[in-house]
Amino acid sequence: MKKITLLVAFIGMIGLQSCTVNEVPANTIDNDTISEVFEVNRSFTTGNNFSSLVVLPHSIYSSDMVLVYRLSGVVNGTDVWKLMPETYYFGDGTLDFGYDFDFTKYDVNLFMHGFDLAGVSSNYRINQVFRIVIVPGYFGKHSLQSTKKYADYQKVIHDFGCAEVKKLK
Repeated sequence: MKKITLLVAFIGMIGLQSCTVNEVPANTIDNDTISEVFEVNRSFTTGNNFSSLVVLPHSIYSSDMVLVYRLSGVVNGTDVWKLMPETYYFGDGTLDFGYDFDFTKYDVNLFMHGFDLAGVSSNYRINQVFRIVIVPGYFGKHSLQSTKKYADYQKVIHDFGCAEVKKLK
Protein backbone atom coordinates (compact mmCIF):
# COMPACT_ATOMS: atom_id res chain seq x y z
CA MET A 1 0.00 0.00 0.00
CA LYS A 2 2.88 2.36 0.82
CA LYS A 3 4.36 1.74 -2.64
CA ILE A 4 1.07 2.65 -4.36
CA THR A 5 0.72 5.83 -2.28
CA LEU A 6 4.30 6.77 -3.06
CA LEU A 7 3.72 6.11 -6.77
CA VAL A 8 0.53 8.23 -6.84
CA ALA A 9 2.31 11.05 -4.98
CA PHE A 10 5.23 10.89 -7.44
CA ILE A 11 2.91 11.02 -10.48
CA GLY A 12 0.99 13.91 -8.91
CA MET A 13 4.21 15.90 -8.39
CA ILE A 14 5.24 15.36 -12.02
CA GLY A 15 1.78 16.39 -13.24
CA LEU A 16 1.72 19.58 -11.16
CA GLN A 17 5.21 20.52 -12.25
CA SER A 18 4.13 20.51 -15.91
CA CYS A 19 1.59 23.29 -15.29
CA THR A 20 3.55 26.46 -15.96
CA VAL A 21 2.58 29.96 -17.00
CA ASN A 22 4.63 31.68 -19.66
CA GLU A 23 4.48 35.37 -18.83
CA VAL A 24 5.51 37.99 -21.38
CA PRO A 25 8.27 40.22 -20.02
CA ALA A 26 7.17 43.81 -19.30
CA ASN A 27 9.71 45.29 -21.75
CA THR A 28 8.48 43.23 -24.75
CA ILE A 29 7.73 45.34 -27.83
CA ASP A 30 4.85 44.38 -30.11
CA ASN A 31 6.27 44.81 -33.62
CA ASP A 32 3.43 43.30 -35.61
CA THR A 33 0.56 45.52 -34.49
CA ILE A 34 0.35 48.76 -36.41
CA SER A 35 -1.43 51.97 -35.44
CA GLU A 36 -1.73 54.55 -38.19
CA VAL A 37 -2.92 58.13 -38.54
CA PHE A 38 -4.15 59.61 -41.81
CA GLU A 39 -4.99 63.27 -42.39
CA VAL A 40 -7.53 64.37 -44.97
CA ASN A 41 -9.02 67.70 -46.01
CA ARG A 42 -12.70 67.54 -46.99
CA SER A 43 -15.57 69.86 -47.92
CA PHE A 44 -19.28 69.14 -47.49
CA THR A 45 -21.69 70.51 -50.08
CA THR A 46 -25.00 69.67 -51.72
CA GLY A 47 -22.91 68.27 -54.62
CA ASN A 48 -21.48 65.47 -52.45
CA ASN A 49 -24.65 65.11 -50.34
CA PHE A 50 -22.66 66.44 -47.35
CA SER A 51 -20.51 63.31 -47.19
CA SER A 52 -17.06 62.23 -48.29
CA LEU A 53 -15.65 58.73 -48.69
CA VAL A 54 -12.00 58.30 -47.69
CA VAL A 55 -10.50 55.16 -49.24
CA LEU A 56 -7.80 53.68 -47.00
CA PRO A 57 -4.46 52.87 -48.69
CA HIS A 58 -4.81 49.24 -47.53
CA SER A 59 -7.51 47.18 -45.87
CA ILE A 60 -7.54 46.99 -42.09
CA TYR A 61 -8.32 43.93 -39.98
CA SER A 62 -11.96 43.35 -39.14
CA SER A 63 -11.05 43.63 -35.43
CA ASP A 64 -9.47 47.09 -35.87
CA MET A 65 -11.25 50.21 -34.72
CA VAL A 66 -11.31 53.66 -36.29
CA LEU A 67 -11.37 56.97 -34.45
CA VAL A 68 -11.92 60.23 -36.33
CA TYR A 69 -10.98 63.70 -35.05
CA ARG A 70 -11.85 67.07 -36.61
CA LEU A 71 -9.54 70.07 -36.34
CA SER A 72 -11.78 72.54 -34.53
CA GLY A 73 -9.28 75.34 -34.02
CA VAL A 74 -5.84 76.43 -32.93
CA VAL A 75 -5.07 77.74 -29.44
CA ASN A 76 -1.66 79.29 -28.71
CA GLY A 77 -0.24 77.58 -31.81
CA THR A 78 -1.54 74.13 -30.80
CA ASP A 79 -4.12 72.24 -32.85
CA VAL A 80 -7.39 71.42 -31.07
CA TRP A 81 -8.86 68.08 -32.18
CA LYS A 82 -12.45 67.02 -31.40
CA LEU A 83 -13.49 63.38 -31.42
CA MET A 84 -16.39 62.56 -33.73
CA PRO A 85 -19.31 62.25 -33.57
CA GLU A 86 -19.57 65.95 -32.87
CA THR A 87 -22.89 67.79 -32.55
CA TYR A 88 -23.81 71.48 -32.56
CA TYR A 89 -27.07 72.81 -31.12
CA PHE A 90 -29.13 75.97 -31.50
CA GLY A 91 -29.48 78.26 -28.48
CA ASP A 92 -32.82 76.65 -27.63
CA GLY A 93 -31.19 73.21 -27.39
CA THR A 94 -32.45 71.75 -30.66
CA LEU A 95 -30.11 70.04 -33.11
CA ASP A 96 -28.48 72.32 -35.65
CA PHE A 97 -25.95 69.99 -37.34
CA GLY A 98 -23.24 67.48 -36.59
CA TYR A 99 -20.37 65.45 -37.98
CA ASP A 100 -20.25 61.67 -37.90
CA PHE A 101 -18.59 58.73 -39.64
CA ASP A 102 -18.80 55.05 -40.34
CA PHE A 103 -16.15 52.68 -41.62
CA THR A 104 -15.43 49.37 -43.28
CA LYS A 105 -12.20 47.44 -43.73
CA TYR A 106 -11.55 49.54 -46.84
CA ASP A 107 -12.81 53.07 -46.24
CA VAL A 108 -14.14 55.71 -43.86
CA ASN A 109 -17.27 57.69 -44.70
CA LEU A 110 -17.28 61.20 -43.19
CA PHE A 111 -20.64 62.98 -43.23
CA MET A 112 -22.68 65.82 -41.79
CA HIS A 113 -26.21 65.46 -40.44
CA GLY A 114 -28.83 68.03 -39.52
CA PHE A 115 -31.88 69.84 -40.85
CA ASP A 116 -30.52 72.69 -43.03
CA LEU A 117 -26.96 71.66 -43.93
CA ALA A 118 -26.81 74.05 -46.89
CA GLY A 119 -27.49 76.87 -44.41
CA VAL A 120 -24.59 75.90 -42.14
CA SER A 121 -21.74 78.41 -42.28
CA SER A 122 -19.04 77.53 -44.80
CA ASN A 123 -16.56 77.77 -41.89
CA TYR A 124 -17.99 74.41 -40.78
CA ARG A 125 -18.44 72.84 -44.22
CA ILE A 126 -15.51 73.83 -46.44
CA ASN A 127 -11.87 72.68 -46.07
CA GLN A 128 -12.36 70.70 -42.88
CA VAL A 129 -9.29 68.79 -41.64
CA PHE A 130 -9.79 65.30 -40.21
CA ARG A 131 -7.41 62.82 -38.62
CA ILE A 132 -8.33 59.16 -39.01
CA VAL A 133 -6.69 56.94 -36.39
CA ILE A 134 -6.57 53.19 -37.00
CA VAL A 135 -6.49 51.42 -33.64
CA PRO A 136 -5.62 47.71 -33.62
CA GLY A 137 -8.31 45.54 -32.03
CA TYR A 138 -5.66 44.20 -29.67
CA PHE A 139 -2.61 46.18 -28.62
CA GLY A 140 -1.48 44.50 -25.41
CA LYS A 141 -1.97 46.66 -22.36
CA HIS A 142 -2.87 49.63 -24.60
CA SER A 143 -6.09 48.16 -25.98
CA LEU A 144 -8.90 50.62 -26.63
CA GLN A 145 -10.69 49.43 -23.49
CA SER A 146 -7.77 50.52 -21.30
CA THR A 147 -7.45 53.92 -22.99
CA LYS A 148 -10.18 55.66 -21.03
CA LYS A 149 -9.55 59.09 -22.51
CA TYR A 150 -9.66 58.33 -26.23
CA ALA A 151 -11.43 61.66 -26.71
CA ASP A 152 -8.01 63.23 -26.03
CA TYR A 153 -6.26 63.02 -29.41
CA GLN A 154 -2.76 63.58 -27.99
CA LYS A 155 -3.20 60.80 -25.39
CA VAL A 156 -4.43 58.30 -28.01
CA ILE A 157 -1.54 59.13 -30.35
CA HIS A 158 0.95 58.73 -27.50
CA ASP A 159 -0.55 55.50 -26.11
CA PHE A 160 -0.68 53.81 -29.50
CA GLY A 161 2.73 55.03 -30.68
CA CYS A 162 1.46 56.90 -33.74
CA ALA A 163 4.33 59.22 -34.55
CA GLU A 164 3.74 59.82 -38.24
CA VAL A 165 0.64 61.39 -39.81
CA LYS A 166 0.12 60.36 -43.43
CA LYS A 167 -1.75 62.66 -45.82
CA LEU A 168 -4.43 61.11 -48.00
CA LYS A 169 -6.14 62.68 -50.98
